[in-house]
Amino acid sequence: MMHLRKPGMTAQYEPLRRAFYQRPTVDVAQDLLGKLLIRRTEEDGVTILRLTEVEAYLGAGDRACHTFGGRRTPRTEVMWGQAGFAYIYFVYGMYHCLNVVTVGPGEPEAVLVRGGVPVTGEALMVTRRGGRRRALADGPGKLCQAMALTREQNGLDLCSRGGGLWIADDGVRPSIEKIQRLPRVGIAYAGEAASWPLRFVWSPRTRDLRR
Repeated sequence: MMHLRKPGMTAQYEPLRRAFYQRPTVDVAQDLLGKLLIRRTEEDGVTILRLTEVEAYLGAGDRACHTFGGRRTPRTEVMWGQAGFAYIYFVYGMYHCLNVVTVGPGEPEAVLVRGGVPVTGEALMVTRRGGRRRALADGPGKLCQAMALTREQNGLDLCSRGGGLWIADDGVRPSIEKIQRLPRVGIAYAGEAASWPLRFVWSPRTRDLRR
């Protein structure tokens, strides 16, 4: 597993440019696998996850998406805006979920970030997760807890370090044959859309985590 020696080393990890997110959502979802999710707080310093699982949500025509049918509410407003922003919602009265807005204004689509493996700051993630070391960030709620993400970070620009949350590329490229394309989970209410294969899972070996 790769580790950074000190928080200041995040200076080498430039945020992905907006053009990365201004593409078809399924393409963005697949290309997010292997990228680094970086969180920096004044209180705790830096935690980094390498992304291993995501789900694509395709806007007004996708019954599983929060903006299905053109729904526009204060909660989903960020999805209707520019690509490359964080959409974080609270669900079941207990979990936060991080999404990355894609495509562009007027096209309310996003990628749900479902899981990752620690790159640095693992001890801090364990503390945030109440001492749970196993399955540290293998679900959207666990991931947000491990990375200290709440509704307070909703609407942050992921193309800037200024908000303390961004995604970077350090050169890791999952091979296509190692990526599973599966139906999304927890959306049985969505009818036919529940079976769409829009969940992308990468199960890396240790050597796959290094450049």
